[in-house]
Order: sequence, then C-alpha cells, then structure tokens
Amino acid sequence: MPVATTQAPPHWKRNTALFLSGQTSSMFGSLVVQHAVMWWITFETQSGLAIALWAVAGFLPQGLISLFGGVLADRMNRKALAMIADSGIAVATLVLAILMSIGITDLWIILLAVAVRSIGAGFQGPAVQAMIPQIVPADQLLRINGMFQTIQSAMMLLAPVAAGVVFAAFGLIPVFFIDVVTAIIGIGLLAMVAVPTLTAIAEKTTSYRTDLVEGARYIWAHGIVRWLLVVFAIIFLLTVAPMFITPLMIARSFGTEVWMVAVLEIVFSVGMLISGLLVSTVLANRSRIGLVLISTLGYGIVTMGLGLSPNLWVFYAFMFGFGILTPLFSAPFMTLIQETVDADKHGRVFSYLNIVMATAAPIGLIAFGPLADLISIESLLVIAGIVTILVMTIAVLVPSGRAAIALDRHQRPTPTEAHGH
Repeated sequence: MPVATTQAPPHWKRNTALFLSGQTSSMFGSLVVQHAVMWWITFETQSGLAIALWAVAGFLPQGLISLFGGVLADRMNRKALAMIADSGIAVATLVLAILMSIGITDLWIILLAVAVRSIGAGFQGPAVQAMIPQIVPADQLLRINGMFQTIQSAMMLLAPVAAGVVFAAFGLIPVFFIDVVTAIIGIGLLAMVAVPTLTAIAEKTTSYRTDLVEGARYIWAHGIVRWLLVVFAIIFLLTVAPMFITPLMIARSFGTEVWMVAVLEIVFSVGMLISGLLVSTVLANRSRIGLVLISTLGYGIVTMGLGLSPNLWVFYAFMFGFGILTPLFSAPFMTLIQETVDADKHGRVFSYLNIVMATAAPIGLIAFGPLADLISIESLLVIAGIVTILVMTIAVLVPSGRAAIALDRHQRPTPTEAHGH
C-alpha cells in the first residue's frame, strides 16, 4: 500500500501553474459549448425527448469509454494522452462548426458531435486526474485539488454567461470557434508541463486485456479503494442524481419564470467557489477522510432540507449549502484516491470514478424522472437524504471504513511537512 512522501517533484510550482492554466482554458471552452448546444436544441426542437437524447449523447459515451481511457492512461504517457484527446474534441467541434455553417443542422449530426466530444472526455478525464500526483508533492495534493475545484466552480459561473452573450448575439457557430481556440491554448500550455512517464508504464509488457482485468481485481482486492468507490457511487446516486429534478420542483412548487432556475444554478456555483477557496487554503491540511465524512452527512441533511423547504429562498439557501459541500467532498476524495492507489494504476481507478460521474445524469433522468411523476419531488428528496445518512453510517462502521479512517491519519502530513514547500 503506497504511503505518501513529501519529496517535491522538480519545478512543481511552475508545472502546476501551467497545468491548471491549461485545464482552465480547455474547461471553459467545453462548458461554453455544452450550454450553447443544450440551449440550441431546446429552442429549435422544444422537445423533451431531444433534451434526453442530448444528455445521453453527452454523458453515456464518456462513462462507457472511461474504462478503456483509464487503461490507456496506465499504459502510455498521460500528458500525451490528454493532449491527443483534447485535440480530438477540438477537431470534432471544428467539423461541426463547418457543417453548420454550410447549412447542415440535422439533430443527429449535432448529437453525433456531442457523442464524439464525450468519448474524448472519457479518454482525457482519467489521464488528467492521474497526472496531478505526478507533478504535485503529496503534502500539497489537497490544496491543489481544492484549487482545481475552485477553477471548475468559477468556470461553471462564467461559462453560461459567456455562452449566453455569444449565442444571443451571434448564434451557435461562433461558440464552437471559442472552444477550438481555448483547446489550442490548453494543449499548448500542457505541452510545456514536465510529466515523466512512470517507470512501471515504460517497462510494461502486459496486454491491454490483462491490464483491464488487473485494474478490476486491484479495486476489488483493495478494501479501502473499494470502500471509497462505493461511497462515491452512493453520493452520486442518492444526492447528486436527484439534483437534476430540482428545476422541475421549482416549476411545480414555486413558479415557471426563467430567473428562478438561473438563480438556482448561480447559488450552487457560488457555494462551490467559496468552498473550493476554503479547501485550497485554510482547510488544505485537514483530515481528508474527516472532510469526506462531514460532507456526506451534510449532503443527506441538505437534500432533506431541499425537500422540506417552505419557500423559494429557503430552497436557494439549501442549494447554496449543497454547493458548499461539493468541494468539501470531491477535493479530499480525489486526494485520498491519489495517495492510496499505486501510481501505475491511477488511470484505471479514476476511470471507474468517471463512469459513475458520467452515468449519474442518465440515471437521474431515467430513475428519478418517472418517480417524480408518481410521488412528489419533495418526498423523493427527503427519502434520498434519509437513506444517504443511514447508508453512510453503516459505511463508516464496516471494517474497510474504519481502515480508511486509520490510513488517513497515517498518511496525513504533519504541520511541519505541510508547510515545507
């Protein structure tokens, strides 16, 4: 079982700055396109089925391909893989822009391009997450993951605004060119980051199929990693997935004005932004597992609160709390995975995380959507919150949960180590 060391990789601050800057550029362009395409499909088709198809095309391919992307990330230079994937996404976007500019706007063409972009993300995601512990000292991982979460939160705030301005003024096609330009910038910055190929990867002689099976066996045999993945799945299925029906709850219970759902997105993103800043600063040396457990309990309480909200402003307050909890969960969770998993298996483990994240939206639409037509959304949220608290209580009491807590105490850097860089 790996134990984190505090020896800093050479020029880690420069490499981390370039890495985060490149990911910021790439992420911004991707989010702008995501919002603009969703709006275009909504306005052009006014079809719930079309929106559902967009969600499936946007998320399902990423989930399916992540498993193979994770194996590739453990077989080749991760920087090269991320750059190739980002380039493929940019090419698909450019082709779509050209096709639409000559009048080809069939829905299936749009959905095909969305699916290709999703496949690229399935290769890119595990490689990007697996790169972080290669360029960042172990005692700085939580801080950097917190910064990464803060950047994601900021982009979630800025991208819809930029997409709205450009889409309203110039239409959809110019949005695609924004994504191409930001991808080129992101790839260029990543090219300047020194990411060594791990010795275990360079000397690898096993087959692709062997690596795939080995990754699954590693997760199954590693009690703590298996426990972390189960916790991740529980949170996504019981609290994150129901969030996809909160706009419907607003429409049914509070009103159908556009500003109501817009404010919902804003308060969530602001909560994430504030929390990301806290994780990257004052909470950077706190117990990883402690933050995870506090946030999971908070998820259960906040989800119940959303269902019990007597008015829209209380509902917004609980959604703000949900945003606060998100970096408190995701940043230390990713840090635990990075510290606990063997370096040459990071890609495969992160691929399973990507599968859960990428399939949460379709599951939310398929499972909670029909249920919301049978019972009230308020009741669904209260039930989901209660089940989250009960399941997480059991998860802490099982042997692998206690082992994860013990390992976190062992791996956490001392105050002297934490400020040594």
